[in-house]
Amino acid sequence: MGDATAQGAATDAPVCYRCVVSGRVQGVYFRAATREQAVRLGVTGHVRNLPDGRVEVLACGAPGAVAALRDWLRSGPPMARVSGVACDLLVYQARSGFTVG
Repeated sequence: MGDATAQGAATDAPVCYRCVVSGRVQGVYFRAATREQAVRLGVTGHVRNLPDGRVEVLACGAPGAVAALRDWLRSGPPMARVSGVACDLLVYQARSGFTVG
């Protein structure tokens, strides 16, 4: 029982991912829509445009909520045309709110 409890606690620990989204993702309401999704899911972090036309998302929070945001990034808002999403797990960083940069 101790092992199952320890494993369950580990899977509930908050996580942070840095995702880079490629495709037609700038000028199509992607950052604002990402913030709306993050707030709805209770995810903290930020979203910002990168100089090369991609969008960077830092998503921190409950594993299920962060996974839901990562899934949403694969399609984004209606005008976006996502061609790829690359995410890396980071050391958890306690953050408050979700900002657009």
